[in-house]
Amino acid sequence: MLVLLGFAMIAVFMVLIMTKKLTPVLALIIVPTVFGLFAGAGLGIGDMVMDSMKSMTSTAALLMFAIIYFGLMIDVGLFDPLVKFILRKLGNDPAKVVLGTAILAAAVSLDGDGSTTFILTTAAMLPVYLRLKMSPVVLTCVAGLANGTMNILPWGGPTARAATALNLDVNDVFVPMVPSLIVGLIVVLVFAWLLGLQERNRLRTTAPEIWGDVADPSETFDGGAGRGGSVAAGSGLGAGFGADRFGFGRNGSTAGKPGTGGGSGVAVLEDPATLVDDHDTAMADTALDPNRSTLRPKLFWFNLGLTVAVMVVLVANIVPLPFVFMVGSAIALLVNFPKVKDQGAQLIAHAPSIVAVVSMVMAAAVLTGVLNGTGMVKAMSEWLVQIIPADMGPFMAIITGLLSIPMTFFMSNDAFYFGVLPVLSETAAHYGVDAVDMARASITGQPFHLQSPLVPAILLLVSLAKVDLGDHHKKVLWRTAVVSVVMLAVGVLTGAIGIG
Repeated sequence: MLVLLGFAMIAVFMVLIMTKKLTPVLALIIVPTVFGLFAGAGLGIGDMVMDSMKSMTSTAALLMFAIIYFGLMIDVGLFDPLVKFILRKLGNDPAKVVLGTAILAAAVSLDGDGSTTFILTTAAMLPVYLRLKMSPVVLTCVAGLANGTMNILPWGGPTARAATALNLDVNDVFVPMVPSLIVGLIVVLVFAWLLGLQERNRLRTTAPEIWGDVADPSETFDGGAGRGGSVAAGSGLGAGFGADRFGFGRNGSTAGKPGTGGGSGVAVLEDPATLVDDHDTAMADTALDPNRSTLRPKLFWFNLGLTVAVMVVLVANIVPLPFVFMVGSAIALLVNFPKVKDQGAQLIAHAPSIVAVVSMVMAAAVLTGVLNGTGMVKAMSEWLVQIIPADMGPFMAIITGLLSIPMTFFMSNDAFYFGVLPVLSETAAHYGVDAVDMARASITGQPFHLQSPLVPAILLLVSLAKVDLGDHHKKVLWRTAVVSVVMLAVGVLTGAIGIG
């Protein structure tokens, strides 16, 4: 009976979330409560939930203050110089542009919010792609790759979910996976460079009005001497991306001046510095508005040093992560916004993100409490032990890592980590595989998961870039699968993911 109730509860939970009949928070509270009462929990269900919630308070604190910290760093302009630097260094070489897109997306992904990452990356880079006549699908592919890989950060969500579902310290789950994260990012950068080279070769023949007879687009810019001008007038690049689309263009046009110099008369792109100036104008009224009141340019080096210090302490694992971000956020607020009124305004500005994440973690205590308190997890795992071949048991962590790739694509993270992972982990325990190994393996499928149509952020990305989701999937899915498998393999090789 407990086995049937357990699987039925998970199924109902996943269906309600996938069909958007209930929000994850409501589903996490209502569904386990109903099934827990059917399982005979009675009034004891309250104690089950409270016992589970005690182990989640540190995770909730970590997510809350990490969101405040990185949101604050974006507001004060810590990442603005990086955006401008990337644009200046990129010039008009498609290979460099794509590589820069990956670096920018990875950097902004530090705030743990996919929607913010995609908005800022698209706002910064889409005008450049349009101006160079590069494919926006490449932009969405690279941004999706970078953000999906960075999504295993403790404050990104999945790692915290895995730790919460298995009652583990999020530090113990994440820190040993740092080598996998680094190698995963290297693979992403390699993919970005190769995609950039493909774009460079494509533009040789498909965009003659920009590149003309130049053999290598990376060598087209010569400061305007002898060729002059910018994008040819009437090219229509950027049309439709006016102020109503996050300010991607100016009046929906990027028409330039006709060539005035000698030579072939083929128009080429303007100086990269001009791209940066245009970018500043295009960023008006966005999160990268160069005139926003929260900018603190004089405190840039302080904020950079503080962020580096926070990252060092985080990786060194010498102080609990929640306390690191508590202190970091307090210092950042005090120095950047010394007035109490401004400090309160900053906290309020990031309140929506905080409430959404922290409420989910607290609500998850109901599901995990009922699963463990009623004995459902134990009963379900014992049933799985009977059907899994004994010789495959010791490899449950690896199996879980591979399963996480398709399973997190077709179901939400909430459904997988709170519904499926506890059952797999309890089963693995019978074969000597620790819960922490299962948690680490389960997060390696995140690069693939982030491309799911169930993820609102990816729908936002393709919408902003005016890219068909099917085209995005054709280019990104196999690459994210490779990144996920590589991260899993590195975890196994480094011993972060053990074998029973």
